[in-house]
Amino acid sequence: MRSPALRHVLTHLITPLLMCIGMGLAYMGAFVTPEPHHLPVAVVGTAPQTKVFAQAVKDTAGDKLDVRTVATRADAVRLLESRDVTGAYVPSAKAPELLVATAASDMGATAVEKVFTPVAAEQGAPLKVTDVAAPVADDPTGQGLFFLLVAVSIGSYASVAALGAAGAALAMRVRALLALGVSAVVGGIGALLAGPVFHLAHHDLAGMWGMAWLYSAGILLVGVGLHTFLKRWTTLAMMVLFVMLNFTSSGGLFRPELQNGFFGTLHAFWNGAGFVEGARSLLYFGSDGLARNVWTLVGWLLAGLVVTAVAALYERSRRPLQQAARAETGAGAGTAPAAPVARDEAEAESGADVKGGAEEAEEEIEETVGV
Repeated sequence: MRSPALRHVLTHLITPLLMCIGMGLAYMGAFVTPEPHHLPVAVVGTAPQTKVFAQAVKDTAGDKLDVRTVATRADAVRLLESRDVTGAYVPSAKAPELLVATAASDMGATAVEKVFTPVAAEQGAPLKVTDVAAPVADDPTGQGLFFLLVAVSIGSYASVAALGAAGAALAMRVRALLALGVSAVVGGIGALLAGPVFHLAHHDLAGMWGMAWLYSAGILLVGVGLHTFLKRWTTLAMMVLFVMLNFTSSGGLFRPELQNGFFGTLHAFWNGAGFVEGARSLLYFGSDGLARNVWTLVGWLLAGLVVTAVAALYERSRRPLQQAARAETGAGAGTAPAAPVARDEAEAESGADVKGGAEEAEEEIEETVGV
């Protein structure tokens, strides 16, 4: 290709085109066809006919449902509050009841209702639906936490471009400290959005800030470390890790039981799921399961620290080679004193290199895409 300018443009178009392919595969693969896969439900009762009924439901549903029986309604409520089941059916000839927890998953509650409404109709009785953990009135679908995740994620991975490209001249320890500081600010913004601005969280704002800080710090440290090796391709890597795989497996829109096995598996350990499920635990379920999700976020933070440490060692090992190259260049220039015109040309070329590096850093920052 003869035109350097055209080659430069086409090279930079690779990233958005790969993002287009990746986003289509991830979002459409995760969200377009939600279907129950081993959706956990309970049937309340100890009588033999209850067990026969539960087995009949299981046989009819096949792999779509995992059906268990529990002795009492209170046991079913505890399972819903611990999010071990998505719904619990209380059989009755006159008034059958379905227990759900929409704060855990509005879509999951809807899926369970679709399963048991025809069952109650076959018994000739209307189905009563009881929500044992409803979201706040300001977030009726319970999906506000997912969009909070999106906001905090964008603030985090967009900051990676600034710290990695514009801050490349800084020592890695300085960049790491800046990452921790920026993540604290991003977490504060998330807490403000969740509390005073949109009222998703009516209590425990300090806890929400803490989880948002942990989540953001993990992303920033991973990104700052990766930038040492990937340079402008860091944007694409961050989009894959913290958008394509992260948003789709978070459980913010669909619980893993309504997705295919790939995203359901990621939900068990990915950081977005840790943040969303941790926030649900804190706000709606009396902190049940909170520790597990916090440890997920801590694990990603530790992974980020490892990546930055490896990057720091790599940069330190490269420094003597760079210094030697600069010394050799300086020695070569000193052996043959340049004429004034040649010196002017060299200075102009050096200035162009610095300008080119700055422009490359700005291009990398501008390539960061918010989704």
